[in-house]
Parts: sequence; structure tokens; C-alpha cells
Amino acid sequence: MNTSLDCLPCFFRQTLDAVRRVSDDTAFHEKVVRQAAEWVRNVDLSESPPVMARQLYRYLRELTGVADPYAEAKARDNEMALRLLPGLRERLAASDDPFTLAVRLAIVGNLIDLGAKSDLTTAEVESAIRDVEKEPFSGDVAALRQRAGKARTILYLADNAGEIVLDRLLIEALGPERVTVAVRGAPIINDATMEDARAAGLHELVEVISNGSDVPGTLLEECAPDFRKHFDAADLVISKGQGNFETLSNAPRDICFLFKVKCPVIANHVGLALGTQALVWLQGATKAKKKQ
Repeated sequence: MNTSLDCLPCFFRQTLDAVRRVSDDTAFHEKVVRQAAEWVRNVDLSESPPVMARQLYRYLRELTGVADPYAEAKARDNEMALRLLPGLRERLAASDDPFTLAVRLAIVGNLIDLGAKSDLTTAEVESAIRDVEKEPFSGDVAALRQRAGKARTILYLADNAGEIVLDRLLIEALGPERVTVAVRGAPIINDATMEDARAAGLHELVEVISNGSDVPGTLLEECAPDFRKHFDAADLVISKGQGNFETLSNAPRDICFLFKVKCPVIANHVGLALGTQALVWLQGATKAKKKQ
């Protein structure tokens, strides 16, 4: 996906949020926002929004000297999700359709996106989880269940901290012995890194790999060789979040995208209302097609 003009106000909002996390100096805030405005003037709108965001956050790191402005927020959200985990396991055990519930819980976890909503509260997350089965849903869970049942290897592309804890429930339903989880290669917004995967206990459940990139998505040409090997070889790729959708929407293989529609640009692109829990299949050039 290309970057829309509607994305530009979001970049400014994220700039101000990030710099306020590392400094109380309003004069410094103004300086950073003005410098970001100069940078935005020359951006290439043919790039995807996550690529643009990566450039912005690299710029902010240079200006502020802070490598991870969201470190405290990520730790807080991981702890919050871990507190909820036992109750969610009980809820799954009592469900008539635990697989579908696990899918919906994984998607509702995508609400924990501080790029989309920097002032997200614990109460909002808990309310969304409580009402997860009442929210609008779009997608073919049966197709995912069937494809997952046949897959020998599954690559699961994680998105955000906190959310990655809820991903455990779906990963357990898929069969952890078949799953490899990929996280970001370096801190970017509140996206999950190897540190967050360990905080969520995923390293004790599955193989966790880094994609080797600091894009808040999955830019294949910049990912590490080991990640590319897993991406190309996996029987099934499950991709979490809008950033992964934006960067992989033209990928050369089938992908199952799971995300909550949080942005008008994405809503318009997929034809779904804001707030929808989305399961979207990308029918790309699969391995089977490549062999023909």
C-alpha cells in the first residue's frame, strides 16, 4: 500500500506523542515537530505507511537520543495482558468454539497499537476483550481452521507488545510445535521485539525469530535471511496487524491477515467499518504456483 495524504496528520500526531514521552520541554517539542514538518515535505508517498513511519522514528531517535520512547508503555501492556491470561484461558475452556474465540481474542489484542491511539487505556482494552464476541467480525474462520489443520509449519508474524500475550492463546490452539513467531528486529513504536516475546513467555512455547528490521511492518527486501527462509517455506503465514498488512498486501504468497480496523485509510482499502475484527486472506503466488 502507498502512503495516503490522510496518513500525514497521523505522522505529526505520532511525532508529538513520541517526543512527549521522552521530554517535558515544550520548546523542544516545538523544535522536533517543526523539524519533522521539514522532513514530511520531502517524503515519497509511493512508499508504504510503515516505511514512512520507520524513517520518521529514526529521525526522532537522532533528535532525541532515545532509542525506545515506548519501552515503559510496552512493559505495562505486557504485564496487563499477562494478568488477564488466566481468566481468558478459563473463558476458552468454557467456549463451544474455542478456536474461533482464540482468533477473535488475538484480533482484539491488535487494539493495543499506540501508533493508532497513543492514549489507549487499560479500561478500553479490558472492555474490548470482555465484549470481543459482540464486536463486528469479517472473515472466514473455517478456511483458517482448515488451512491450519493441514499445515506442517506455520509462521506467525507478531505485531505489538501486550497483543503478543493474547497471541499465545491462538498459537496454543494452532499447535505450538508447528509455529514459529517472528518479531521486529529493533524497537519501533510499541511493536513487539524479542524482549517482549520473552516477557510474554513465547520463547518457552515456540521458536521465536527476529525479522531483522525496524520497520513497523514486514518489508521483505529488508528482512533477515533466516526470516525470509521461514517466510518462503512455511505452509501457512498468519500476519497480525495493520502495519504487516500495509507492507505485505502485495506479497508473493498466500497470507492470512488478522487485524482490527483502526484507521480510515485501511477501512476504505478493505471495505470494512472502523472497529471491525478482520480476517483477510491474500491470495498471492503460492509455493505450489511457483513450482508449476
